[in-house]
Amino acid sequence: MLIQVDGRHPLNGVYRPGGNPNAALALMAAALLTEEKSILRNVPHTLTTQALALIAEELGAQIDWDAGDMSLTAGQIKRRVISQEDTELSSGALLLAAPLLIRRQHVRLEIDFPLNRIRTHLEALRDLGIDVVTPGSAVELNVTFWDKKDILLTQASVTATALVMMLAARLGKHTTIRNAATEPHVQELAHLLVAMGAHVEGIGSNILSITGTESLKGGEAAIGPNHIEVGSIAAIAAMCGGRVQIEGIRRADLRMIVRIFRRFGIQIDMDEANVYIPSHEGLSISNREEDVDASIESAPWPGFPSDLVAVATVVATQTVGTSLIHEKMFANRLLFVDKLKAMGAQIVLCDPHRAIVVGPSQLMGGYMDTPDIRAGLGMLAAALVAEGVTQIDNSQVLAHTFGDVLDKLTALGARINPA
Repeated sequence: MLIQVDGRHPLNGVYRPGGNPNAALALMAAALLTEEKSILRNVPHTLTTQALALIAEELGAQIDWDAGDMSLTAGQIKRRVISQEDTELSSGALLLAAPLLIRRQHVRLEIDFPLNRIRTHLEALRDLGIDVVTPGSAVELNVTFWDKKDILLTQASVTATALVMMLAARLGKHTTIRNAATEPHVQELAHLLVAMGAHVEGIGSNILSITGTESLKGGEAAIGPNHIEVGSIAAIAAMCGGRVQIEGIRRADLRMIVRIFRRFGIQIDMDEANVYIPSHEGLSISNREEDVDASIESAPWPGFPSDLVAVATVVATQTVGTSLIHEKMFANRLLFVDKLKAMGAQIVLCDPHRAIVVGPSQLMGGYMDTPDIRAGLGMLAAALVAEGVTQIDNSQVLAHTFGDVLDKLTALGARINPA
């Protein structure tokens, strides 16, 4: 889908973020752990959640989805295979390995990517005692039960943590997970497992203690707001001007995001349920550092999220001063800066993990090819603050994790139209 964005128009009004799509994927997978009905509220209508719902139905689940409320009942699981097509449809398909293993005792995961992408996951499964075999371009898992396991994840992976949590809730008597991921969506999964009958201690910390149960019951959970969407819209509103209120937020999820954005001159007022962005005349770094005026470093939660690095880089292009963007967690996520440079940004890409940004720069509209999912809102932010018209091709990737964000921004006054 090709869209046309007319930049430099102030945004005004009230914005409500969607539910956290990563939480939705994990909770949908957890709902398949039991034959009983589970109810999930505030499920976002993203392409990834819609795709996972379709896969779950093909597995045998009955799903009723009314607005943001979803009920799932999986009386039986019809197959033991997670196909390559499944993983291409939804990033959450890998999470289905847990309910399939528990309900059918064997899972075949067909993949078309290098095994090192899921090395942490496979190591964690082997540490639990799960029989892991890798014949060719597939991974085969066979069920096992355990009395007590104490495992250490080699990385604080969200997906690996979620898989181990779900398996431990049903297959293990007592399981300790060290170096566990602590993101809000991991915490929401833990709370749902508790509602389903498991016992989880240490929720929100990197050491989880899980006491399993022989039978999980149905559960109910309300999915929290997408903190990545909240942070992105707050930054976009500040750069575009106008006054925006973001309602339905969860303050605890925004502490580091707000701290970093304030460093770049973004004024943010916040209470327990709302974020207020006043009209900004311009952005300027407040407390200057030694080597550069300011820096942004991505880090595991509760650090600054890697998924906000693209938007933060756009903020740096509009802020008076020199900034260092340090993407510590993933290689090649800064390659999108070439698109910003083509729009007029002053950026030096030092290596795949670091970029120096000199601001402010007047960005100019133009044609932008496919934005990847991670950088998608960053590219949209750049188009909204640029002079003139920007065409963004394949903009449907934004719907993978942000649902109807284009319509919601248009309601605030953004000029976004089909090209």
